[in-house]
Amino acid sequence: MTTTDHDDITVLDAAFKADAHDRYAELRARGPIHKVQILRGLDTWVVLDHDLAKAALTHPALLKDATPAAEALEAVGFTAHRPESGLGVNMLNADPPDHTRLRGLVAAAFTRPRIEALRPRVAEIAEGLADAMAPLGTADLVRSFTGPLPVQVISELLGVPQDGRDSFRAWTSQALGSTSERQREAFVSLNGYLAELVAEKQRSPGDDLLSALTAVYDQRDGRLSKAELVGTANLLVVAGHDTTVNLLGNAMVALLRHPEQARRLRERPELLPGAVEELLRFDPPVEFTPMRYAAEDITLGGARIPRGGAVVVALTSVGRADPAMAPAERDVLDVRRPDVRHLSFGHGIHHCLGAPLARLEAEVGIGTLLRRFPDLATAVPPADIPWIPVGLMRGPVALPVTFTPVPTTA
Repeated sequence: MTTTDHDDITVLDAAFKADAHDRYAELRARGPIHKVQILRGLDTWVVLDHDLAKAALTHPALLKDATPAAEALEAVGFTAHRPESGLGVNMLNADPPDHTRLRGLVAAAFTRPRIEALRPRVAEIAEGLADAMAPLGTADLVRSFTGPLPVQVISELLGVPQDGRDSFRAWTSQALGSTSERQREAFVSLNGYLAELVAEKQRSPGDDLLSALTAVYDQRDGRLSKAELVGTANLLVVAGHDTTVNLLGNAMVALLRHPEQARRLRERPELLPGAVEELLRFDPPVEFTPMRYAAEDITLGGARIPRGGAVVVALTSVGRADPAMAPAERDVLDVRRPDVRHLSFGHGIHHCLGAPLARLEAEVGIGTLLRRFPDLATAVPPADIPWIPVGLMRGPVALPVTFTPVPTTA
């Protein structure tokens, strides 16, 4: 665990994130909430306990409005809360009533029936990626499969042209896994691209979600401002694929480290829906939630948090801190576990709108890899798998694997 020299505050830096599960366990043993540093110079309270996390995520005084923390955020150069250099004006960064209005405008696109209708296309994309890998015998799964699958799915859903997909994948990775300056550069680039794309949808709408949102904006009835339109597009691009990239990556790391669990899924693919929930609990793709800010002085889990104090929930910790599970079971991966509960998609009004899509992509993607590559194995020792070093996300940066090559039949 890395601490500062002067006040013993834990720093959630690259060394911490590389050994996150053990480090969170050490912190949990000392209490359910701790003051930490995620950004140098900005004290933040991190919630580690499952039940306290649910309380924090629904606390009426913990809001997305960063106004009480603005001075402290500016002092450390954190600008992700600004519309022009962050995710922008969108439901993730909004409190009611704006949150309610913005979420309602896109909710219809993410209902379970609509998402389930995408299954054949998601399967087609997954099979195509597996076909490209099959003759090689070795691959980086992040580059060859777990990265491009969600990018292609969300691009088709939103109407992002082919020539922009590689760029926004790079921008979102940099925005969510970099220090402040590089994060700001990435968000500025992504926002500029999306503003141009939205303008193009206004000129020439298509049969896609961004065109539908642009039509709402064009009604000029106050339902969606231009800033909200670009911010919503930004959120859908980032949250619509980067979290799923890491969900797939974490799941495959876990299964490759537990080959008996992978074998069970190969033998019983009907277990996949429940296995996805267990994998989400075991190693979620979002390490900690975006910051919430105390609108007034509050006490949370015995910690006194002043007005403007930043609070995050460590989802990586919470998944292994459920009091409903026996302590000996919390660190065990079991794809047959019934009735898995987790907070990996959040809780309360900000529960992930895209959860059905992420579940579908995980089920199809994991199933395809296990079926197509029965002897899939890591090409490096588990300790050598590189992890995202900073930011909200948790996932492998690269995942080298080997498998028996299958020649093409062309």
